[in-house]
Amino acid sequence: MNIKKQIILGLALIVADLVVAQTLSNKKDGNYKFTVVKNLDATEVQNQAQSSTCWSFSSLSFFESEMIRMGKPKVNLSEMYIVRNAYMAKADKYVRMHGLINFGPGGAFHDAAYVIKNFGLIPQAAYLGLVNGDKEINHNEMDAMLKAQLDVVVKANKISNGGWSKAINSTLDAYLGKAPETFDYMGKSYNPKTFATSLGLNMDSYIEISSFTHHPFYTKFAIEIQDNWAWDQVYNLPLNEMMDVIDNAIMNGYSVAWGADVSEKGFSFKNGVAVVPDLDWNDIKKEKIDSVILNPGKQMDITQAIRQTAFDNYETQDDHGMHIVGIVKDQNGTKYYVIKNSWGIKNNDCDGYFYASEAFVKYKTTSIMVHKDGVKKEISKKLGL
Repeated sequence: MNIKKQIILGLALIVADLVVAQTLSNKKDGNYKFTVVKNLDATEVQNQAQSSTCWSFSSLSFFESEMIRMGKPKVNLSEMYIVRNAYMAKADKYVRMHGLINFGPGGAFHDAAYVIKNFGLIPQAAYLGLVNGDKEINHNEMDAMLKAQLDVVVKANKISNGGWSKAINSTLDAYLGKAPETFDYMGKSYNPKTFATSLGLNMDSYIEISSFTHHPFYTKFAIEIQDNWAWDQVYNLPLNEMMDVIDNAIMNGYSVAWGADVSEKGFSFKNGVAVVPDLDWNDIKKEKIDSVILNPGKQMDITQAIRQTAFDNYETQDDHGMHIVGIVKDQNGTKYYVIKNSWGIKNNDCDGYFYASEAFVKYKTTSIMVHKDGVKKEISKKLGL
């Protein structure tokens, strides 16, 4: 059995919530033995396909798990409803800033919270965001079309007539379809706001946290990433306390929405792992990288300074939004987080999941979202919650 197939078996054990160990090996002498520490329920893995909408997929995966935690039935929420409404808000900000901020398909966890709070939610069954018989998301043409339209508006130096807004809305209709004003779900009729209310999710109960030294700890700041078009703020904690928030949340039944950089050599979705080996990658030949990744070994000691330098040097960027749903340890006692991704189930043999080492999460996290109740009281007090 190869490494990928055996990681699937490990994940099956996680789903079953069995505290067991599973040896993983392959022809490259990879040898992982994971012990489940904690796993949380999650809905099915989705596929963002040809779109940069991971922020919506990870946010809704997070909120779907929140509903399970609250004892509510599982529901598959519409990522494209969130995307569509966020696009309209991004477009307005872009033209009002004379085109001098980022406009694109990317976003953040708070964008989903903004849409839910102001526009509501609908189930996936009521709005797929696919037209003309499309089976898979592909936003490449739509993204380019929207940007071109808005640049025309900016160049005209006039937005008062409102025609541009109707044009953007029509473009979204053309590529995503019109969002329903009312719909039926499980034998009841709803509109987006009444449906959101029925779910029992309070957006004011969720906070975002990061850890950087260029702002004071225990304060809030607008994290400087291109996709933070809304200029929303995150709480700033020392690295050890940010990690404590993640661990405390998971161990007490609260999953975590996770934003991170996945462009590192130690990130291998195909193999189901993300690691930061304690070595110099420049000394490793390209053909040996997979072998290094697939063998459990010592991880780099990530400090606050190392993390900050990577962010300041543009090495850590806002690449991807994902969902932390569990914790495991390998045979060396190294901690890993179980990550639910949104790249479908066919792009790796781990059913769309992977394991990220504690070092990787320390190093490459840009921000997290968590329920306030998942934060220890002493940390909450420091943040003034």
